[in-house]
Amino acid sequence: MRAIVVGSGAGGSLAARELTKTGMDVVVLEAGSEFKPMSRRVTMTEPLRRVGVMGTERTIRRLFPAMWTARSSDELVLVRGITTGGTTTIACGNLVRAIGGLDEIGLDLTKEFEELEAELRPITFPRERWRPTTEAMFQVAERSGYNPSPTPKAVNAVRCIACGLCEIGCANGAKWDARRWLNQARLGGAEVRLETPVERVLVEHGRASGVLVRAAQGVETMNADIVVLAAGGIGTAQILRASSLPVQDKLWADIVLTLGGRKEDAEMLLEPPMVWYTKHDRFILSPYLDILSHWFHKPWRNVGLRDRVGVMVKMGEEANGVVEADGTVRKDLTSADHDKLAAASELAKNVMLDAGVEGPFVPGMINGGHLGGTVPLRKEDVGSMHPNYLPEGLYVADLSLLPRSQGLPTMLTASALAMRVVRTIADGLQGPWHVKD
Repeated sequence: MRAIVVGSGAGGSLAARELTKTGMDVVVLEAGSEFKPMSRRVTMTEPLRRVGVMGTERTIRRLFPAMWTARSSDELVLVRGITTGGTTTIACGNLVRAIGGLDEIGLDLTKEFEELEAELRPITFPRERWRPTTEAMFQVAERSGYNPSPTPKAVNAVRCIACGLCEIGCANGAKWDARRWLNQARLGGAEVRLETPVERVLVEHGRASGVLVRAAQGVETMNADIVVLAAGGIGTAQILRASSLPVQDKLWADIVLTLGGRKEDAEMLLEPPMVWYTKHDRFILSPYLDILSHWFHKPWRNVGLRDRVGVMVKMGEEANGVVEADGTVRKDLTSADHDKLAAASELAKNVMLDAGVEGPFVPGMINGGHLGGTVPLRKEDVGSMHPNYLPEGLYVADLSLLPRSQGLPTMLTASALAMRVVRTIADGLQGPWHVKD
């Protein structure tokens, strides 16, 4: 039997690795190229940034091809990693169990979380290596009753040089990303094809029969017994819509707004981002120096890297985004989202003020990079991990399955969902639709 896995991030790489263990012939199709960390020193951009010639957030692709940004509205920027390892390569390495909405559909991923945590062995970054301002804000959050916790991370603290730039690639190899699973899939016999975007899924007699891809050599039909889409909330939805298959107009992104303040010689880049977090009602606060806002957000221009202090609000928002067949996304914040963001930002401001951080406190660029919800699981789907409106043999193994926005790091949950999906596929290989080699 042959399986095609579309995407090589937190869901796709794990799905490919696990499917090779079944003895299947596995092909991974990745739209991006081989991941390379950003090689330019961030400080080299400072003169350009100060005079305002860095351009818009779209400039990031010229500096760092793995990171794709697009505006879904005038106020919201969506961020994706399109490369080997997907968005895990440009994430902060946080491993948190994000389970909002899963009880409502009867999905318990405890077993998968435990298995993944045993493999990845998350740690908290040593507190003695936190910057003084970060420590001071943690203590303020404790006194305020916000119950801050050090963030579990898939990071080797010994190898970590604390450059603060996890999101532009870990050149030191200290931060885990899904390329390790992709390499394990290769060792298990999987073929990995890069720069091979999938245009649509092929369906025959109510069953997925393969995909149509567009590569350098032109359009190609690839046949398969099973197709697993793991291209993220946007990529998976785009492929489904181009295939005239159902998609829900419920894209969510976990909205991020970093409130910027100033403290002389804070040097937040001398530690990893998000070393602690406070959990509230569908949002968190966490120390974070937002590089996108630093480079491209005009109101942040007057404070340099050394003195900039940031506290992130990561918020679960309404799932209201629309993904078109050409990849265009339409999504905006609702008035309720704005109200919640404003209230959370006020908490962030108070934490910074009480820790000795000075104003003016300036909101950063509103963005979102946890993209899901476009193929949400329902109660009746949990047993098969297969939304029943999709053709047989076509599965989804990414955050598209997660019904609502979390306001939490979601990398671990994306992998747990993928693990449950591929284990369900493996359990059904002897079912009535089994195709013999």
